[in-house]
Amino acid sequence: MRFLLYNIRYGAGIGRQFHLPVPYSGYMKDTSENLKQIAGFIRSVHPDMVGLIEVDCGSFRSGQSNQAEEIARRLDNFSVYDETKYSQTSVLQKVPVLNKQCNAFLTNLPVASQKFHYMKEGVKRLVIEIELQGFSVFLVHLSLKFIPRHLQLQELYSIICKVRKPVIVAGDFNCFRGERELKLFMAALDLVNANNEGFPSHPSRSPRRQLDFILHSGAIKTRDFQIPRIQYSDHAPLVWDFEL
Repeated sequence: MRFLLYNIRYGAGIGRQFHLPVPYSGYMKDTSENLKQIAGFIRSVHPDMVGLIEVDCGSFRSGQSNQAEEIARRLDNFSVYDETKYSQTSVLQKVPVLNKQCNAFLTNLPVASQKFHYMKEGVKRLVIEIELQGFSVFLVHLSLKFIPRHLQLQELYSIICKVRKPVIVAGDFNCFRGERELKLFMAALDLVNANNEGFPSHPSRSPRRQLDFILHSGAIKTRDFQIPRIQYSDHAPLVWDFEL
């Protein structure tokens, strides 16, 4: 099976145009053309599962369309499981554009169940849990701040430790100190990093940080791992082939 993990930065792109006419103005521009490039790349990889971080699920910049659903339409028989990153009690739910910022899981495999958890700490709190045949997947986007991020890891452990199947825990962990930030979390759940060489994925133009992770139970075996040098987002995608 093949799993693609990609922080697509809401399809906003990178480079000089992203910062014109003012820094970070790309977040407010139309994303349709760059999203076509992202969707084309994802289709070319032929994944069975796709974990998308930073998805616009219906603001003006995506033409009120859900980017995850747009990507799924270009794939074959994929279902979409998405939710806003911010809890229903968050003030950000009332802010235009921000209230359409989501994470999403896409797959062409049969799904037994889905759950959306919201952690107590941090601004980005969503954990997507998808139960598939033989294993479960957890998709996360953790806090930029060190202390909230590690409190989130504690909550994440409490959610995952109850699962009796092998697990995959993937997402943008924002671990600016790399895998060493995750050592206790990984040891407590007996998880392995699919990226065993520690290749960086951020920034995509000249990667030097390992922010994106695919962690998995030992019962799941890696067949291949790649980080394609694709520059449609500030993050490079992770492509992982595995078997039970």
